[in-house]
Parts: sequence; C-alpha cells; structure tokens
Amino acid sequence: MTTYVQNKRAHLNFELLKSFETGVVLFGYEVKAIRANQAKLEGSHVIIRGDEAFLVGANISAYQPANTPKNYDGQRARKLLLSKKEIKELERASENAGLTLVPLKWYNKGSKIKLAIAIARGKKKADKRESLKKRDTKREIERTLKGQF
Repeated sequence: MTTYVQNKRAHLNFELLKSFETGVVLFGYEVKAIRANQAKLEGSHVIIRGDEAFLVGANISAYQPANTPKNYDGQRARKLLLSKKEIKELERASENAGLTLVPLKWYNKGSKIKLAIAIARGKKKADKRESLKKRDTKREIERTLKGQF
C-alpha cells in the first residue's frame, strides 16, 4: 500500500473519530496525476447529497496539460463509492453539530486508488497547542532514550 497524498493538517485541526475507506470515481488522467503526487486534499471535505457522497474542494492538477481536455476542472466534485449503510452513518454524523467529514489520504490498494475519510470534530486552539506539546515531549523522550543505548 503506497500513500500518494496526505492531508497533513487534518490531524492537527481535527480530532478523528472514525475512519472509512472509499473508492472514488476518477478519470484516467486524474489517476495518473494522483500517482504522480499532483493532488492536494487541504481544504477539502465530504458532503452528502441525496443518497450519494461527494468529495468537494480537492484539487487534482492536470497530469499532462497538453493532453487533458480543455474543459477539465481540477476541483470538480467527485463521487465516492460507499455502501448505503456507510452513507447513512456519514449523513447522521454530518448532521450532528460540530462534526465534519474530512479526507485523510489518497493511497492504492492493489491497482485501485482509494481515499481514506474520517468523521472528525474540529479542535479548539487550546487543543491544538496541547497536541503539539504532547508531540514535542514525545520527540524529546525518544531523543534522550536514543542517546542512552
């Protein structure tokens, strides 16, 4: 399993509650662009319309601009392939106050491109500081233990 693109800000800005693996409806040149790390997940989110889930705000650049169709929109809404049960669970979570659906990373599973999404709760500024402090103290502990052995 190779991770192509990660949403690094998701772990800092959100408390991740539950994650899902989804397939995505993509064009061939979008798949090539993701494999070439020409995609961004920052600022994107998942919405539920009717009985379908869509990825909104993710940018996938043109793999080869000369060979890409003229009307290609890199930020178009992309349909997510989920079961009805999963869509209902995501819909209930998104209707809940303070919860949002955040994409985490593009990766491959076999020959397929998958998207990891999560139900998340936004962190307050104090929570972000606390998580940064925990990460720094963990790093310091690892440095000191590494020097002893």
